[in-house]
Amino acid sequence: MVIQHSSNPHTALVITDASIKNDIAMSVAYIHVANQPLVKTVHHVSFVTTTEAELFAIRCGIYQALSHKNISKIVVVTDSIHMANKIFDCGPHPYQIHAAAILSELQSFFSSNKSNNIEFWECPSKLRWKFHHDADKDSKSFSVIPSYLTKTSWDYCKKVDCDKSAKLWKMTFQASDGKGKHFLDLLDNDSNEIEPSSAKGGPWLQAFGHSNLLCARAARAITNHAPIGEYRLQFFLNMDFACPCNYPIELRRYILHECGRFNGYWNPRRNTLNHFTMFLNANPNAFAFNDN
Repeated sequence: MVIQHSSNPHTALVITDASIKNDIAMSVAYIHVANQPLVKTVHHVSFVTTTEAELFAIRCGIYQALSHKNISKIVVVTDSIHMANKIFDCGPHPYQIHAAAILSELQSFFSSNKSNNIEFWECPSKLRWKFHHDADKDSKSFSVIPSYLTKTSWDYCKKVDCDKSAKLWKMTFQASDGKGKHFLDLLDNDSNEIEPSSAKGGPWLQAFGHSNLLCARAARAITNHAPIGEYRLQFFLNMDFACPCNYPIELRRYILHECGRFNGYWNPRRNTLNHFTMFLNANPNAFAFNDN
């Protein structure tokens, strides 16, 4: 499909990426037409967020693509599809200046021919697809010293406040028993303990925030505030807290690793966020109120 689109002389591939180093954001957009690189745009600015930098890269890429004659289709490739959705978000948000500029360009594009269209493709950096990998390397391989003062964006100010709150929260989390002795510490793919972050909704919400039911079951399991025997035992001593499979106590660890009722997921390594989420997806009754 990529080869088909990239070889079409009427289709423009817009590959974008952005990164931040020392509070300086770099936006990169590659535009390809008919298997040939048409143009590359590179911009840098201080005190903005990655989302703003990514949207600006898309804005520049679409503008350059439309400046090429006979383009009837634009394919935007990004590693942050959730950010591209902001373009079509009608609600109030801090990125409206970029969204309005992009939509203005697209309105003229669509009005010129009803068959004209645009698509957005997500390409995670870890896939290392050549075109996007080149943009990703460009966005990270820079060393820029700002030569003039720049204004601080509203979203960047919000990010700074969030980072301060997250830092304070981490210190409190580590220095006390604030998270509770039953908190389930999960690891990322590099076997590092997951810490709170405001980036892209945070690590936990990235994994299961798309589903209210899944998020609720995950929150119950992580905090151990779940409808299982181990939790009921703390408050209702007269209740039956044995596992329905006849194990003496229905423990969270037993459910995750041993209970025969939940064998829809084969991988025993459930201490990572990804495998933990896979286990919950494979066992929709785990940590749910209808699990009996």
